[in-house]
Amino acid sequence: MLLTSLSARADTGWLQAPEHPPVQVRLVQNGPLNNTSGQYAALLQVRLADDWKTYWRSPGEGGLAPRMEWQDSTNVQALDWRWPLPDRFHLLGIETQGYQQDVNFPLFITPADAGRPATFNATLTLPSCTTICVLTEYSLSLPLDANLVLDETTNHYFQQALSQVPRPASRVQAEDGRWDNTREQVAVTLSNPEGWQDPTVFIDDTDTAVFSQPELRLAGERLEARFTVNSWDPELNLDGERLTVTVADANLAEELNVPVIKGALSAGGSDQPSLLLALGYALLGGLILNIMPCVLPVLGLKLNSLLLGQRSRAEVRRPLLLSAAGIMLSFWGLAAFMLALTWSGAQLGWGIQFQQPGFIGFMLAVTALFSLNLFGLFEIQLPGRLSTWLATHPKGGGSHLMQGMFATLLATPCSAPFLGTAVAAALASSPLILIAIFTGLGLGMALPWLLLALFPGFVRFMPKPGPWMVKVKWLFGLMLLATSLWLLSLLAPTLGNSLSLVLATLLVVLPLAGLLRRHGARALLFGVAGISLAGALLGGVALLTQERWVSPAKPELAWQPLDTVRIEQEVAAGNRVFVDITADWCITCQANKIGVIQRDPVYSALQQTDVVLMRGDWTQPNAEITDYLRAHGRAGIPFNQVFGPGLPAGRELEVLLTSDRVLAALEAAQ
Repeated sequence: MLLTSLSARADTGWLQAPEHPPVQVRLVQNGPLNNTSGQYAALLQVRLADDWKTYWRSPGEGGLAPRMEWQDSTNVQALDWRWPLPDRFHLLGIETQGYQQDVNFPLFITPADAGRPATFNATLTLPSCTTICVLTEYSLSLPLDANLVLDETTNHYFQQALSQVPRPASRVQAEDGRWDNTREQVAVTLSNPEGWQDPTVFIDDTDTAVFSQPELRLAGERLEARFTVNSWDPELNLDGERLTVTVADANLAEELNVPVIKGALSAGGSDQPSLLLALGYALLGGLILNIMPCVLPVLGLKLNSLLLGQRSRAEVRRPLLLSAAGIMLSFWGLAAFMLALTWSGAQLGWGIQFQQPGFIGFMLAVTALFSLNLFGLFEIQLPGRLSTWLATHPKGGGSHLMQGMFATLLATPCSAPFLGTAVAAALASSPLILIAIFTGLGLGMALPWLLLALFPGFVRFMPKPGPWMVKVKWLFGLMLLATSLWLLSLLAPTLGNSLSLVLATLLVVLPLAGLLRRHGARALLFGVAGISLAGALLGGVALLTQERWVSPAKPELAWQPLDTVRIEQEVAAGNRVFVDITADWCITCQANKIGVIQRDPVYSALQQTDVVLMRGDWTQPNAEITDYLRAHGRAGIPFNQVFGPGLPAGRELEVLLTSDRVLAALEAAQ
């Protein structure tokens, strides 16, 4: 189909093919010749009716880019066609990039001789599609008037279209471009000092490669866009190529060229846990927090208070619901705090708070004071007026709400190992998913409180109040005391051995003094005997099961600092690399070390000559390790990975290591 415009004006008028009426096109000159640039400005306008679409310069998996043949023009040297930012469309499993309804393309036409008349003659080939595709040709003829008076309406549309064209990058910078031929993926890492909100990223198609809609990962100022590459060429190699990347965000649309080098990419996309799985981990993790030594005392004391009070359904249900609300409010507050830090570009990770001595010291003070209070060393007396107000206003729920918040605070040191999976998914996802996962954590932790509130009759089946409740308080105090001693061990490098030893002695002696002061010598002897008996029982169990967990002491393995560049070099040289990201405050990391890494057969396997050991110590803040974890979609530790000729992209291991899984990964990496 060929349509011809015979107009001699600076406007071709609207052209429409009788065989294809849903599409109309027009070419109009915008103002006179620009004497500074030596160019004419023109506007190619396209109207698309109903659901018809046309394509961008890189149409995607299907379709054809519009093109213009202008060689028959008179006194025209060059054409600069500007492309507004496209949209993505999906139809029948095919992904395309283009425009729907009306679209205006700014054109800049350069005459060969600005002093001579020029006429722009071109054949526009315009594809348009719905569930079918039509290829239509339009013949355009536009005499260019060097003295044309600027039309305000035309200029408005021209400037509007020009504002939608991505500009050369000035704010966005390319940090990395990586081509993984094994996964057939390209990852580009971009930085924006103003941060990201809801970015969109495109890569221009090449002669042999088409780039799908990317998976995006946001981390403060950094954005990683990972594209799956589709190609008909089985020998496709993008190593050394420079790809044209277009990125758009709020008040931002820029283009830049990104050089790409060959390199392994971590597992991503479908290899990550689904949202439902992450929510399941969050719910389970929150539920198990209730039996941690930091939190169980709060739940136990709440039940004690219910046993000592009235047992009507309303009086049982209301305090529990308020405490559950306090837990939920706390987790929502944590989610808001995480979002604020993410948007500010701060480094985030599950457990990163233990890199701050101030935070550890605060939690040590809270758990120690709570423990000493349970042992009877002191009691907190409320002011008389406040006590009177609480007695005369039994419906006040502030104290119950605060109990739930306090339980959440105490849960921080006792974060279960599997919480890292849920929180990693949250920190690497959208704000909505982050809030959903923290809601799951809160619901899991609040679940026992909610169940008792829904079925308050269960309280009636609990033992009646009696002396046993005092002994339970001692047990809860012992749990918190153990937590305090662990927190103190984390502070030892900061405080020094001498001061740490003094504080540890006080933490042991003061509870015994509390028992003596509050309950006399008999209670003290009972407490010491109980602790000794518990220690003996634990020692007996350990002795009987030592074959399962004890191995002769072995020297520390020859670890080298984490070096991502060297990982690729070692793999290229035919070696295997075992990566261990750990920290002194990470209990699960230490369990993996003692129970798997430092024991045969894994210990011997890691000493083979072709195995290189790399360790990232995250005990103190380290931006390089944080970036490494983010690049692999993780926000917490432990994190272990195996690379090798057989696993050039690496294999991530489970949070809780097993000898069989580690050995299988090392064998697969050969």
